[in-house]
Amino acid sequence: MLDRLGDYHYELPPELIANRPPERRDDSRMLVLHRTSGDIEHRMFRDFPSLLQHGDRVVLNDSRVIKARLLSESPAIEIFLLESLGDTKWKCLTRPGRKLKPGVRIPIAGTVAEILDVLPEGERIIQFDTPPDLEKHGHMPLPPYFKRGSDEADDERYQTVYAQAPGSIAAPTAGLHFTPEILATIPHTFVTLHVGAGTFLPVKTEDIREHTMHEEVYSISPDSANAINAAERVFAIGTTAARVLESQPPGPILPHDGRTRIFIRPPYEFKHTGALLTNFHLPGSTLLMLVCAMAGYENTLLAYQEAISERYRFFSYGDCMVIVD
Repeated sequence: MLDRLGDYHYELPPELIANRPPERRDDSRMLVLHRTSGDIEHRMFRDFPSLLQHGDRVVLNDSRVIKARLLSESPAIEIFLLESLGDTKWKCLTRPGRKLKPGVRIPIAGTVAEILDVLPEGERIIQFDTPPDLEKHGHMPLPPYFKRGSDEADDERYQTVYAQAPGSIAAPTAGLHFTPEILATIPHTFVTLHVGAGTFLPVKTEDIREHTMHEEVYSISPDSANAINAAERVFAIGTTAARVLESQPPGPILPHDGRTRIFIRPPYEFKHTGALLTNFHLPGSTLLMLVCAMAGYENTLLAYQEAISERYRFFSYGDCMVIVD
């Protein structure tokens, strides 16, 4: 049934984790997996437009990453913004957490943060005296496996060239490969899903059916719904775009603002997504499980082993794979 966490494990040599992006966004390598035959091609991302068929519509997530990491020096506190609850109120993660009880006030990010509440999972509800200036005081929320802080280069490269709506605390990384020039050559439209804490959090239950996804906010505009419905095949760019599409009921896509906890894993049958571009994901992650549902479990693990043998670069700043029929 593929319901065990151990089913989604693979061994990755640590030197294949991409700590920095390639010099150019479209310099990434691209593994093309044909899910019906299991055949694999090795291409470059700049070849992506050649994979499109007549009637395809490419759907991208235009969420913008916010500089969600706030640091104070005295005392040494980190506040990681998870979700805006208003101009000055946020749901957050904090480190260290034990001392940050309701009523504690912390000078940080050019303002003062007050702990209002501690939630059952350990998150804090924090009220700032004034809205924190994230552009001036915030840091890009790079994934923990980078094992480094963000720098000025990440401000540009850990953001898609088409990012618009601020709200994500992790990049929709499949979109990082696109340049304005490539985007201009392909039929595309946008949806928005603000990537949340679930991207960082591992699955902790050996029976993955017991895992609960974090809720994420999404939006589909009327123009995007019309463009998607007119497509002969919908080509999702990244697992976030796929999750927006698959959160909709069968039939025509309708304009909608909503929240989703959809957990896509084998043997899920996709209703709206016909092809997928995605990066290579962490072992045991819900993102890898979604890819297994799209490409087939054995196809996916064989493709990952091929990528490791061919020394592809993995994770957020790494290379990509495409799943087509």
